[in-house]
Amino acid sequence: MIDYISVQQAADKWRISKRRIQKLCEENRIDGAVRFGHAWAIPKDAPKPPDGRLRENKVKK
Repeated sequence: MIDYISVQQAADKWRISKRRIQKLCEENRIDGAVRFGHAWAIPKDAPKPPDGRLRENKVKK
């Protein structure tokens, strides 16, 4: 069985805002994310999607 995390937990893990996580889920950019009512459930092992807003996908430190 796949374990899921909340939007808040994903935001903390990936160091981006909760709203950005929600938009990524709405755009189907997080594989395996499912919606339950008003909440999103994200697979615990889902990788952070690349930021399409940047020309080069650089990792910020």
